[in-house]
Amino acid sequence: MIERLETGARMSRIVKHNGTIYLCGQVCADATQGITEQTQTMLDKVEALLLQAGSDKEHMLSATIYIKDMSMFAEMNAVWDNWVPQGHAPARACVEASMARDALLVEISVVAAEK
Repeated sequence: MIERLETGARMSRIVKHNGTIYLCGQVCADATQGITEQTQTMLDKVEALLLQAGSDKEHMLSATIYIKDMSMFAEMNAVWDNWVPQGHAPARACVEASMARDALLVEISVVAAEK
């Protein structure tokens, strides 16, 4: 069975299937901020969605991070490293990419297991 949460015309924020949770891409709460703040608020949104879906960051399976400019990679990673529970890092990819809006610096897509 497939369960879709917060579904709109274009996408669902959460899709659950066979114990796996798929989150749509998440961006920051305030695109006027720098990479550190954008990364933190983006991860805060991921954490809230995982909890809503019946999971948490210790159950993340994979994360794909899209960053506007690799010159911000170290700053983004500093926030990421503090956010991910030790011993529970997911499989991860990070690529430089154009963003949907010019002010966005980072976006993430996450797959997790249900608790």
